[in-house]
Amino acid sequence: MTKSKPKSKIVIIGGGSGLPVIIKPLVQEDVDLTAVVTVADDGGSSGVLRNYINVVPPGDIRNILVAMATNTEPDILSILQYRFNAQDDFFAKHAVGNLIIAALIEKYDDVFEAVQRMADFLHIKGHVYPVSNEPLVLHAEFKDGQQQAGESEITHAHKTIDHVWVTGDEVGEEPQAAPAVLRAIQDADLIVYGPGSLFTSILPNVVVPEVGEALRTTKAKQVYIANIMTQKGETDAYTDAQHLLALNAHIGEQTVDYVISNATKVPDDFVDFQRWNEISSQVKLDQAAVQVQHAQQIAGDFLDLRDSGAFHDGHKITQELLKILENN
Repeated sequence: MTKSKPKSKIVIIGGGSGLPVIIKPLVQEDVDLTAVVTVADDGGSSGVLRNYINVVPPGDIRNILVAMATNTEPDILSILQYRFNAQDDFFAKHAVGNLIIAALIEKYDDVFEAVQRMADFLHIKGHVYPVSNEPLVLHAEFKDGQQQAGESEITHAHKTIDHVWVTGDEVGEEPQAAPAVLRAIQDADLIVYGPGSLFTSILPNVVVPEVGEALRTTKAKQVYIANIMTQKGETDAYTDAQHLLALNAHIGEQTVDYVISNATKVPDDFVDFQRWNEISSQVKLDQAAVQVQHAQQIAGDFLDLRDSGAFHDGHKITQELLKILENN
């Protein structure tokens, strides 16, 4: 009897609304997928819950759990994503899933355990790991030398960021990575960064010291999915190579082997810049500057135009990731 080939292990790192675009088609493939999610968000419903009952922000975790819940009744997923109306006093704009995750964290007094219980309930295909078992605080130093703490405050500053770092809730406290995250990175065949906000979704994970060390020592191939659009105040006028430069700088070495970049032009009149007010302009490609960083640029049509916005085509990205696995 022939022994079946073990599934390829993929770790995808980020947060926000970017990861689910790739996760939804990726979980349909025969791979062992782990999502590592930032816990430094402090805005919106997540921020209110974080401040009110001192739990890790659940919003990004909720979105990724739902994306991986391929065997769950759609009505259940819809309820988890439902937000209370603005006039509903304390519950205003809270997602039901955020409240459930917060309740589980309080019940088990353990973030990691709470997320795994929610994952079991949803019968997800894969693993969702918060990068740390505690809420983290994101800090940024801007190009002008000024510093700011708090993900939402950094985003609203609309200033060019030089670098970011994270601490625990206590001032000066060094953050600790969840042990399962470190094991997943070391055991991975492929590490994927993004897509998503570079400085506020992806980098808050890699600057956790133990995570950075794991990324520098893993034997896995590493892929950065370049954003389609730049972000106001964070990555204005950045090329794909400049995104890569910031990522490698925060990891501490040139670890990234591939950059997947969209080469298709976004129509000038398609994007609703009032609705998607955080975006600035289309990311330009710079193959030579990517190669200088010892990475291979994979350029192609990875554009999905919908909802008056420019998104990645998750199915096409998934096929590129599978090709990388096959060739290594």
